[in-house]
Amino acid sequence: MSCKLYLECYAGISGDMTVAALLDLGADENVLKEVLESLPLHGFETKISRVSKNGLDACDFDVILEHENHDHDMEYLHGHEHHHHHDHEHHHGHHHHEHRGLSEILGIIEESSMTKRGKEIAVRIFEIIAEAEAKAHGIPVENVHFHEVGAVDSIVDIVAVATCIDNLGIEEVIVPVLYEGRGMVRCQHGVIPIPVPATAAVVANYGLHLHHIDMEGEFVTPTGAAIVAALKTSDKLPSRYQVKKMGIGAGKRNYERASLLRAMLIEDAGEETDTIYKLESNIDDCSGEVLGYVMDLLLEAGAKDVHYTPVFMKKNRPGYQLNVICKEDMIETLETIIFNETTTIGIRKVPMKRSVLKRENKTIHTSLGNAKVKVCSVPSGTRCYPEYSSVIELCREHQKSFQEVYQIILGECNSDL
Repeated sequence: MSCKLYLECYAGISGDMTVAALLDLGADENVLKEVLESLPLHGFETKISRVSKNGLDACDFDVILEHENHDHDMEYLHGHEHHHHHDHEHHHGHHHHEHRGLSEILGIIEESSMTKRGKEIAVRIFEIIAEAEAKAHGIPVENVHFHEVGAVDSIVDIVAVATCIDNLGIEEVIVPVLYEGRGMVRCQHGVIPIPVPATAAVVANYGLHLHHIDMEGEFVTPTGAAIVAALKTSDKLPSRYQVKKMGIGAGKRNYERASLLRAMLIEDAGEETDTIYKLESNIDDCSGEVLGYVMDLLLEAGAKDVHYTPVFMKKNRPGYQLNVICKEDMIETLETIIFNETTTIGIRKVPMKRSVLKRENKTIHTSLGNAKVKVCSVPSGTRCYPEYSSVIELCREHQKSFQEVYQIILGECNSDL
């Protein structure tokens, strides 16, 4: 089972907090360093350190921009007579840092040594921010310039998050809720409300869950919100899970609530319970061919299971009850098929809880060739079920009976596990 990442955003989320939490979880610092060195960007360095926040040991990721602390060296280098020249140059450099369009940033990502998946994640995060900034300022996406999202440190944070997620091999990310403060915050345009417009736009576009706490301050940054929007695959935690590993990333802000982001690699524990739906309808005037065809259509469209039960209906008419098992998001699609293809005029929907064994599809190498099997975890251990299609294939290939092939796969699968 691959682990899922759970981000616990009780103190909000920002880019640097996320990078730090992922490094603390075990993302490879050297891999990150190589990627950051490959960026066609200058004027920054990064520092990874341990800090103590409210007595808790956390990882800190800091992007140090050169133009913030090397002004004096420049002045010294140029001597006083060049003071003017330096000022102009610094201002010009600063201006260049502050205004980069989306296409320029995507070019920077493309030129880096990131993996294909790393690049995809970074691009997705930037596109989400650009879209949000465009919405907040009422301009087209191509006119968005990354200024407040602070061009260089923002690029570094986002590239670092994408690299760490890719390096940890994380596919699923659970973020149930983002805690955000209240009040106003000062920005280059004056004083604006929290969540700041770009963050609010991301939250609205991607249906993120916000929870306001009674504290002044911005807890969720636009970069933080965009990271969640790009990575989140679910907002529900499994009802029971095991924590395999934990990482804590420190934020830079000092509110009364410690600025910490906790990241956990979790694994579902044992059987899962989830909710499925049963759609049922009685049909008394459709031919067998129609019913057979409808079953195929429903299964192709994504029903989990379809079956018919013979029933006697009113006036003792023989008919069939159609039962379709599906996830909630499939109800509409499947109902449309049932109404279009059969004579039914009503469909009953019943939500049902089901317990499901943890299961994994695997391909194993057997003496007869490759076979697909389903491996289920039962309380007493694991159980292996050969896939019907694989059994048939090997039967034809070796001219053996179904039972014989099934037993061979089963025997070799169990010795494998």
